[in-house]
Amino acid sequence: MSIDFAFPPEVEDIRLRVREFLDEEVRPAESESLWEGENRRNLIEVILKLRDKAQKKGLWLPHMPPEWGGMGLGPTALAAVSSECARTRLGSFILNCQAPDEGNMHTLLHFGTDEQKEKYLKPLCKGFQRSCFAMTEPEVAGSDPTLIQTLAVKDGDDWVINGHKWFISGARGANFAILIARTNPDAEIPQERNTAFIVDTNSEGWNVVRDVETMAGSHNHCEIRIENLRVPDSNILGRVGGGHELGQVRLGPARLAHCMRWIGQIEMALEMMIDRAQNRFSHGSLLSEKQGIQWLIADSGMELYAAKLMVLHAAFRIENKLDFKTEVSYAKHHVAQTLWKVCDRAVQVHGALGYSTDSPISGMLLQARWARFADGADEIHQMRIAQQLMRSYSETGSVRRATGDLPL
Repeated sequence: MSIDFAFPPEVEDIRLRVREFLDEEVRPAESESLWEGENRRNLIEVILKLRDKAQKKGLWLPHMPPEWGGMGLGPTALAAVSSECARTRLGSFILNCQAPDEGNMHTLLHFGTDEQKEKYLKPLCKGFQRSCFAMTEPEVAGSDPTLIQTLAVKDGDDWVINGHKWFISGARGANFAILIARTNPDAEIPQERNTAFIVDTNSEGWNVVRDVETMAGSHNHCEIRIENLRVPDSNILGRVGGGHELGQVRLGPARLAHCMRWIGQIEMALEMMIDRAQNRFSHGSLLSEKQGIQWLIADSGMELYAAKLMVLHAAFRIENKLDFKTEVSYAKHHVAQTLWKVCDRAVQVHGALGYSTDSPISGMLLQARWARFADGADEIHQMRIAQQLMRSYSETGSVRRATGDLPL
């Protein structure tokens, strides 16, 4: 019996095709000037041209089934593609597998009616529209959706919604939102209190207050005020009271999708660290010859190795319809921590250059800090992991079931 960690030939072929396309087409088109002042107008033109090339090369919607114009890749193959995309600034967007649209596509595919798929999913898949997912609120803990205060009240064939959301990624420019609101505040089971609605963002009562400024600048994470917003009953996504279930179905794979992209960032940061160490001379030798620097490189390599194995195993469990919640929590916590630590080490090895905006490392570190609370804070995942470990031991006398259920 053998355990083969290699991708099958057809997946490896796709990974290499994606890498070649990113290296030859996307990376040369990316430049800081695209994001500055008047030149920003050129960004849309560049994206449209690259998206057209991606579609012609069959590198479009890697996560969606062929009947929706996608490549039909499973989670493990998607891990390979997402990791490659993360090594460029525009990669995921060019292939139309960027967050939050990727997760919303999956959600609409799984829960949407035929009419909802025609109106909302099809334009997303074609790249004509963008979307956002509106769940987080400033007044309550974002890691506990049972506390959501945004309220939807039935009024004839409509629902009238009032509430306050923030850190809604991609809200500016989104054509619609998947909004989580409380519809049954008195439900005995807290997870039955919320419902998901599809909201057209041009509706009266959907008000984008601001793009929340973060330590890494402005990145379209918006604050939203919802005031007497009317949504037809036909725009319920899933079932009344099914908002928590929908959110968990969406966020489990979405967490792993983040990890897939972060692995590409970790690998790039480590490669930059090594390149700097092998070319920087100080105190009689190259940095790469100094034991302290070698430890930073070695620790980063070990953590990246573990991160890759965790992501691949979690993706394998999703693909084979096995329970994956614990494995995704392991991966989410470890990969986010690894991203932070490796980017920080890369800054250290680069010194003043790494701290400056002359190097991409400083921006990567700022973005890495967000990873440790996005889609569940580190501590929440630690709590869930501990619960699963204790449950496994109590029920089976072993922790094996909660440590990947591996044959070791």
